[in-house]
Amino acid sequence: MTAKQIAVKRYVVKLSNEERERLNAMVRTGRHPAWRLTRARILLKADAAEGGDGWSDSQIAAALDISVATVGRTRQQLVEEGFEAVLQRKHSPASARPRIFDGASEAKLIALACSEPPKGRKRWTLKLLEEAVVELEIVERASDNTIGRVLKKTSSSRTYKNNGSSRRMPTPPS
Repeated sequence: MTAKQIAVKRYVVKLSNEERERLNAMVRTGRHPAWRLTRARILLKADAAEGGDGWSDSQIAAALDISVATVGRTRQQLVEEGFEAVLQRKHSPASARPRIFDGASEAKLIALACSEPPKGRKRWTLKLLEEAVVELEIVERASDNTIGRVLKKTSSSRTYKNNGSSRRMPTPPS
């Protein structure tokens, strides 16, 4: 066995009955993301409550076809951050890019997209909207990709053929 496979359990997992039941229910139903189910299985196999030892990291890794490091990180996170932290994704606001369009500028972009297109054009293109939002000083700079993502969230954009409106069907005469 290699040194990585012989893992000393520095972080001992001891689950309460409620936590164990919740994890068992999660695994039984299977209606959760795969990463969450994997973490639930890791915790269930590593559980050392009620006098048991729980499985070693290498046994869990072999049984679940994952790395020993994943098992170790999951144990460590449970001990250091708690049960709920293991079942939630970490979100670092520092890693995310700041949004270019806030609510007000997004509303101005949508209003612009719904307005009449420039002279000689049948409809707004993303490139035209990109130039217009900078020219009108709605935002400092934006790519056509960003504008497309913002407009995709709405169903009332004139840049798309089907803008979400539908005609009322006449009621048949009785």
